[in-house]
Amino acid sequence: MIVVTGATGSIGRALVSRLRESGADVLALVRRPEQGEALGVEYAVGDFERPSSVPMGERLFLNTAPWPNFARRHKEVIDRAAAAGVSQVVSVSVLGARPGAPLSGGPHGEADAHLRASGLPHTILQPVGFMQSLPGEVADGRFHGSYGTGRTGYIDTRDIADVAFALLTAPVGESATHVLTGPEALTQQEVAAQLSAALGRTVTYVDLSIEEMTEHARRRWGLPEATARELAEMMAAVPDSDWSKTTGTVADLAGHPPRSLADYLADHAADFAG
Repeated sequence: MIVVTGATGSIGRALVSRLRESGADVLALVRRPEQGEALGVEYAVGDFERPSSVPMGERLFLNTAPWPNFARRHKEVIDRAAAAGVSQVVSVSVLGARPGAPLSGGPHGEADAHLRASGLPHTILQPVGFMQSLPGEVADGRFHGSYGTGRTGYIDTRDIADVAFALLTAPVGESATHVLTGPEALTQQEVAAQLSAALGRTVTYVDLSIEEMTEHARRRWGLPEATARELAEMMAAVPDSDWSKTTGTVADLAGHPPRSLADYLADHAADFAG
């Protein structure tokens, strides 16, 4: 049995769909019964805040958003998987994850290090920014950042699911960490141009200084001052970071090229508010 955590998110839902269609024996972890019913597969109700509620199977897909105590709870689930003799763990992390890194990179880095030390056969997936996050960033025809002309290889979360599907349904290989990106690294100005073309209306990227972006993130998303500044500083560092690079990992592991931003927009233009 393949246990899928984070089964109602954009990655988990796509993975569950692929597994269901393939006829694989899958168990989805959900917070509420109605979520499991909607997925159309066997499910268990639980969450990482209660590690004992996370079921174990032959293989385990780990994916959940960071929250307070994320690293500690994630480690507890990994320990339970090791004790249960799980044969493979595929875990979604984030590019640049390491203990002490800013934003979600820190707790993900702690969880990744614990998984590597656990002795469990594993694959850690480290994707860049998600295309599926773009609708939440655009408001009133604009989106903001402090990227300058830095490039980001945005990835469609369906491609992350496809990679996970390939790994979870193939013979277990050697433990590894893979960086996942889309096919092209785009500037925010290029992203705005593609959004404008796909949506049929003008979308503008507004580039801000670190100080301005800190204030914007604090007001727009309600982030604490320190977190907002870390986000702004991370954006400004993109031109000199791995976020501006692309890899061929999706094609190598999933067997198809990663979806482009144009592909994503052709399927999801309706997700953007007018």
